[in-house]
This record gives sequence, structure tokens and C-alpha cells, in this order.
Amino acid sequence: MLIALAAATPFGIVPAARAFAHPAWLLWGIGVGVCSSVIPYVTDQLAMARLPRATFSLMLALLPAAATVIGLIVLGQVPTLCELAGIALVIAGVAVHRDRPGRDGEPATASQQTAESQAQSRGHRPDPTSSLVRLIDLRNSTPDR
Repeated sequence: MLIALAAATPFGIVPAARAFAHPAWLLWGIGVGVCSSVIPYVTDQLAMARLPRATFSLMLALLPAAATVIGLIVLGQVPTLCELAGIALVIAGVAVHRDRPGRDGEPATASQQTAESQAQSRGHRPDPTSSLVRLIDLRNSTPDR
């Protein structure tokens, strides 16, 4: 962002100077900046902390498809077959992906993944004993054969 600021400022400062004289235009510019970057970033962080990894990745894979539909409806941009194939491959790849099992032979449950991601987003380091406790719980909960 800083490099873009340094590169674009010499070319854009003179044409943009009129906007700094109009408070309404300045507020519109701030609104566009907040709506286009801050709100999506915050909602992504909130979703990442609350959703299982597989669900979050599928939702991210659906973003290009949603953008394509909006571009078609609002802007009249018709995607090429190559673009549609790329979108379909991304969605299919995420949809068929399976997590590798953990060391204990089973993937972590969604609630365990969510709790760990919430702790990490708050700046807490994961407790090294939590994996051991989960492993012991899994071994105790499975019936012996």
C-alpha cells in the first residue's frame, strides 16, 4: 500500500486536490475506502475464527463465482469459457479436498479447530498439552477391539 501511495501520488495529487476542498466528496472517499477494505477484512477475520477450516475455504472459493455473477449483472461483463473453467476448477478443488488425519489418526473436530483459531486470533499461543489431552480423550473414547 505504501509503495502504491508513493507511485500514484505524483500523478494523482493535482486532479484530486479539488476533492479535498469539498467535505462531502472527502467523506465519500473515506466511505469507499472503509467499505472496500476494512469491512471485508474484519468479516473475513470473524468468519475465520468461527467457521471450520473447510467451510471457510469453500466460502473463499465461492468469491470468484459471486464476483463473476455480479460483474455479469451489474457491469455486463461476460466471462470467457476459460474464466468459467478456472472458477469451476477452484470450487471443485476445494469441494473435494479432504484434510489429512492428524498424528492421532483422526482430524480435529470443528469445535476444536474453532477454539484453537480463536485463541490464536487473540494472540494466545496454542497450548502444547491440548493436543496431548485431545489424543488421550480420543483413545479413551474409542472402544477397544
